[in-house]
Amino acid sequence: MRHPSRVKIVEVGPRDGLQNEARPVAVEIRVGLINRLTGTGLTAIESGSFVSPKWVPQMAATAEVMAAITRRPGVAYPVLTPNLQGLEAALAAKVEEVAVFAAASETFSQKNINCSIAESLERFAPLAARAKAEGLRVRGYVSCVLGCPYEGAVEPSAVAGVAEKLVAMGCYEISLGDTVGVGTPAKAQAMIDAVTARLPVEMLAAHFHDTYGQALANLLAVMERGVAVMDSSVAGLGGCPYAKGAAGNVASEDLVYMLNGMGIHTGIDLDRLIEAGTFICEALGRATGSKVARARA
Repeated sequence: MRHPSRVKIVEVGPRDGLQNEARPVAVEIRVGLINRLTGTGLTAIESGSFVSPKWVPQMAATAEVMAAITRRPGVAYPVLTPNLQGLEAALAAKVEEVAVFAAASETFSQKNINCSIAESLERFAPLAARAKAEGLRVRGYVSCVLGCPYEGAVEPSAVAGVAEKLVAMGCYEISLGDTVGVGTPAKAQAMIDAVTARLPVEMLAAHFHDTYGQALANLLAVMERGVAVMDSSVAGLGGCPYAKGAAGNVASEDLVYMLNGMGIHTGIDLDRLIEAGTFICEALGRATGSKVARARA
């Protein structure tokens, strides 16, 4: 099997991980985490989101976080922007990349952002246009690509349709999310095959949660299809507030360990990554979700 010789890891812990904490995490802790992650060699660290504090109170201080972090040249610090108001806040924070998120499941779209898939895409079109006019890169997320907590199985063609529309509005990359972590390797490959029938594999990223312990196997499976960008979360932080029972993302430490063992270049210092995970877990008062970090302790 051929795999990519290099894999880019997009660290989502400071946003996707911390947004599911029971209460907001102090700005200085979020800044400390991002700065430590910057020191690992990561080139993309999702750092927050400009959503209504009413919906995601944990991300309320993203503007303060973005003002306080030490940005390293060559490292992207993207933020989530669900609407034009969020985009204005992102522009004020001098970000260089924003992300929008749609779903492949109608029910999940309604539960998550209170509108249909079609309505969500209509909402994002002017946002993407404005962001691109301002020189920002726009990344698109598709949720529930391998299953939905409300509808069950999701057709790969539905995933491909949403991904294609996001690219048409200007997204440079599409992160395909197994939001509830129900996927298995063959299903993950079938989904990628459906999407790559319409889009180049170079535009795709995998964002797989580990609810059923399948994330690493699924990532390996889509690597065999040529996917070379993977989202992961330090210490396995995260989940989804609208997906009951969803465990965290695959742990960044575990993904880097696997890739190192395969001779695949990531540019990431595993020891420093483990240290960043230890920092945030101590701050949160919890054990790490990374098996590698636990084995190295």
